[in-house]
Amino acid sequence: MATTADIRNGLVIALDGRLLQIIYFQHVKPGKGSAFIRTKLRDVRTGAVLDKTFSSGEKLDDIRLEHRPMSYSYRDGDFYHFMDLETFDDIMLTEQLIGPEQLKYLKEGMECTGLVHGELVILLELPNFVELTIVETDPGIRGDTASGGTKPATLETGAVVQVPLFVEPGTVIRVDRRDDKYLTRV
Repeated sequence: MATTADIRNGLVIALDGRLLQIIYFQHVKPGKGSAFIRTKLRDVRTGAVLDKTFSSGEKLDDIRLEHRPMSYSYRDGDFYHFMDLETFDDIMLTEQLIGPEQLKYLKEGMECTGLVHGELVILLELPNFVELTIVETDPGIRGDTASGGTKPATLETGAVVQVPLFVEPGTVIRVDRRDDKYLTRV
């Protein structure tokens, strides 16, 4: 059992027979009355987001998840196939379970972490920093410097990020996928 003091982003709790992941929380301490915590919860199975308010000190039924290393193999129609690197099983996941914000950085052979409840993969986490090749971007202009402006670049997975003017197509770059930000050339 956990309390509201243990709430953090990414925590998975059981509530009303559903598994919910906390995607946002805010501790509120009004001038009058007791403190409370506002949260946004995402249903792990359906992806639906709901708002819920908890009283300060309220007990929560947190779920312990096992982290398993997985490797992305290929896409087959609506399913994405991953290999469990411990058991070598083929695991099929849907686009909804992976999430559209992560799919734009998913590349064949990429190692990910599957969060498992029982024997069911309920969440997939990609690495925070990914290395991808630029396939298309506008050409740089002579005299551009590293401290100059930025231009959009399309990566091999289809994601678009802002890169410095000196970066050219074919360059491998490191991107922070959490906020779609260029970090450095590799």
